[in-house]
Amino acid sequence: MDVENQDVLLEVEDGEEEEDEREEEDDGEIVLEEMEQTIIPSYGALASQQALHVPEWAEFNLKPDSLYFNDGQRRIDYVLVYEDESKKDGHKKSFQRKQMRKRQAYESNLITRGLQLEATKSVLDEKRVFVKVHIPWEVLCSYAEVMHIKMPLQPNDLKTRDSAFSWISKFFRVDEKIIKPEKDFFTAPFENDRLSDFYIQDKDMFFTPATRSRIAYFILCRGEYAIRDNVKKFGISKLLDSGIYKAAFPLHDSRFNYQSEEPSCPNERYLLYREWAHPRNIFKLQPLDLVRKYYGEKIGIYFAWLGFYTQMLVLAAIVGLGCFLYGYFMKDNCTWSQEVCDPNIGGNLIMCPQCDKECTYWNLTITCESSKKLCIFDSFGTLVFAVFMGVWVTLFLEFWKRRQAELEYEWDTVEFLELEEQVRPEYEARCRHVVVNEITQQEEHIPYTACGKCVRMAFCTSAVLFWVLLIIASVIGIIVYRLSVFLVFSATLPRHINGTEAIQKYLTPQAATSVSASVLSFIIIMILNMIYEKVAIMITDFELPRTQTDYENSLTMKMFLFQFVNYYSSCFYIAFFKGKFVGYPGDPVYWLGKYRNEECDPGGCLLELTTQLTIIMGGKAIWNNIQEVLLPWLKNLIGRCCSANRAEKIVPRWEQDYHLQPIGKLGLFYEYLEMVIQFGFVTLFVASFPLAPLLALVNNLLEIRVDAWKLTTQFRRMVPQKAQDIGAWQPIMQGIALLAVVTNAMIIAFTSDMIPRLVYYWSFSVPPYGDHSNYTMKGYINNTLSVFAVSHFRNESKPAYHPAFANITTCRYRDFRYPPGHEYQYEHNIYYWHVIAAKLSFIIVMEHIIYFVKFAISYIIPDVSKKTESKIKREKYLTQMLLHENPLKAMKKNMGTIADKILKVADGSFRPKYE
Repeated sequence: MDVENQDVLLEVEDGEEEEDEREEEDDGEIVLEEMEQTIIPSYGALASQQALHVPEWAEFNLKPDSLYFNDGQRRIDYVLVYEDESKKDGHKKSFQRKQMRKRQAYESNLITRGLQLEATKSVLDEKRVFVKVHIPWEVLCSYAEVMHIKMPLQPNDLKTRDSAFSWISKFFRVDEKIIKPEKDFFTAPFENDRLSDFYIQDKDMFFTPATRSRIAYFILCRGEYAIRDNVKKFGISKLLDSGIYKAAFPLHDSRFNYQSEEPSCPNERYLLYREWAHPRNIFKLQPLDLVRKYYGEKIGIYFAWLGFYTQMLVLAAIVGLGCFLYGYFMKDNCTWSQEVCDPNIGGNLIMCPQCDKECTYWNLTITCESSKKLCIFDSFGTLVFAVFMGVWVTLFLEFWKRRQAELEYEWDTVEFLELEEQVRPEYEARCRHVVVNEITQQEEHIPYTACGKCVRMAFCTSAVLFWVLLIIASVIGIIVYRLSVFLVFSATLPRHINGTEAIQKYLTPQAATSVSASVLSFIIIMILNMIYEKVAIMITDFELPRTQTDYENSLTMKMFLFQFVNYYSSCFYIAFFKGKFVGYPGDPVYWLGKYRNEECDPGGCLLELTTQLTIIMGGKAIWNNIQEVLLPWLKNLIGRCCSANRAEKIVPRWEQDYHLQPIGKLGLFYEYLEMVIQFGFVTLFVASFPLAPLLALVNNLLEIRVDAWKLTTQFRRMVPQKAQDIGAWQPIMQGIALLAVVTNAMIIAFTSDMIPRLVYYWSFSVPPYGDHSNYTMKGYINNTLSVFAVSHFRNESKPAYHPAFANITTCRYRDFRYPPGHEYQYEHNIYYWHVIAAKLSFIIVMEHIIYFVKFAISYIIPDVSKKTESKIKREKYLTQMLLHENPLKAMKKNMGTIADKILKVADGSFRPKYE
């Protein structure tokens, strides 16, 4: 057996470093005992020392845009970067030598696997070395078959028909003369034995640069570099984490703002920046096929989903804006708000104190401005919009499924099954336990036993629950802050309006408490986010999922659960708990036995919920854009400033890319998370804030270009990855859609005052309960504010003396209770029970109607269109014909020819001879 064709590994022993250090102290020279062994899988370790394979060395050829080795023939598929250990300063020479031997063993193993390496020293830093990786044709074919990569069989011969609305989209599409449409092919998993059946016009272009980089990364993740305790250590990820390599990345094909001088360069990065990432393209459709071709299906499907979501938001934003304008123009006809602002009605209503001792009585007219604002959001249009959004979210999810099915076919991910996805190297490295597979009855290695898996799951679940409880504790802290700071604002801010001080109309204790608590809540949310992101990654790493999809799905569920509680808990508190359990002035309810529960304004808590949503949504959008734009730009700017001599030298393509920012292991995970959280705000609480879809639309138009700008200008090129769909985010959005129906129905029923107003209008404004002859809203405020006798205050609740309210005997509070002196004083009256019955009936009716419509739409709209089904069937038919039936026909034909020859020979042998 040829030893040079075997894997070269390094045996690292624990006592090596101490022994080397003792030798350095003795004679001052680096004398290391070579511990390297050549491991042959069939025959074990050889005693003789074998030389390691080393990369070719080449000087930079002064071609800054070149994507090839110095010979101009072999394309660079990947780049590894390290710092030469012999040129490093420091005292840990033995450690550096050990790191160097690991790197040399790794590179030797890559060469043994068939890769070709060329090393070039840095132009800007003499210590830095760039190792360029090229995959020959034979290796590409072998690994393409192993990875089940689908390659073209023949051009697609199905005729496509443009939709009736295609003439509209042409005004927003990218010019086809600039970015030419990709040719459509029927494809099949690559097989080396059937190479002639595939559509190969040019070997150099058969595998795209993205596919070549994907294969290179697959090999790099499985290259071995050491053995410890009979366990192989392998993978570029570990070498990067340990600092042996400083970076590993595929190359961008050109600069983003200039075209390449190389004639063979497609300049796809330049085209993407010019026609996709530039701000002037904000209203253009995305060139998704080029995005997918350059960055891979995983990036492509994210931008396809984000673009589709943004397009669907247009309709929601228009309807939401219409409902908002309806409320705005109808606010002057809001009878109950007019009564609040009327000095003869609201001015004569003295409200009970909302806290103990420090608070005093106050005039209802102080809430005049907030009642006018509330009329905008708490109108009939809100109900219509809530029902519309329940239908809209179903249409969005169903039509996205159809769009996703089209992309699965067009991008060859229809049969991207679990068996095609490779195991994570981190999982493989810990496979030390042997079990028997129940299906194959063969031995296989797993990283932990069933008991070990249970322990891991129990630990991970406990850690997640601990952090969720920590968030709930922070929410309780915010509630305590609200209760305590309300006392301060009540004592310092005036409780009556002075006409000369207009600011007092807006700076009420309720408004000051609401705004300050919302800002504090947002700050705490962002701090907890930064902490939990690291914790969630640590928990998922400890859990050790098998594949990258399993890893991302597990992390997705943890992060979303945390973010759901973190972002939405304060909104749920305001919507469904604040002001609901306060008792009445003579018997208030206390938090923790000390803090009196806070009450809503006379108009309800809807306006405060709107304020909370505005601050969190707006602040989150601003904060995320600062993080996504400024931080990468500043890091790259600092890097350019540190390389002061860069402008004076010609820098190669690989060194230019090295100075860009790495994309991170999770890729666009945080972008998905950001958008799904926004999707929750747009759907869960839309009944309180109809402008939420409009804000989301504006944010998303910017988000698409910001994310595209980051990828094309500030970050290194990502490793292209396959993805069939958006993963765990799809069921999460479906869960949000179902929950949104309930939350919006409950917001209208319990948070807004729509149901009490309707009950008053239809039942209590006319006899037998009312005094008006016609249905009207007049008298609503007086009817919904109960009466309390000030003599019934407990000593610990009596308000501080105020001369303006020295002679009052009664005050009003927001509730439906009998007045003092009644047989059932301070107990809930019949109006309360009518309202409760109406609220529950409304929730049941609204939920059932919307759920029926949702399920009907889901049933009517198929997940896969007929056009896509036809294409899939046609491709399967062609695959069967080309790869299976044609070889069978050829074999039958050959067998028939052979049989004829045999019969002819046999016939000649037995025929009698005549002389």
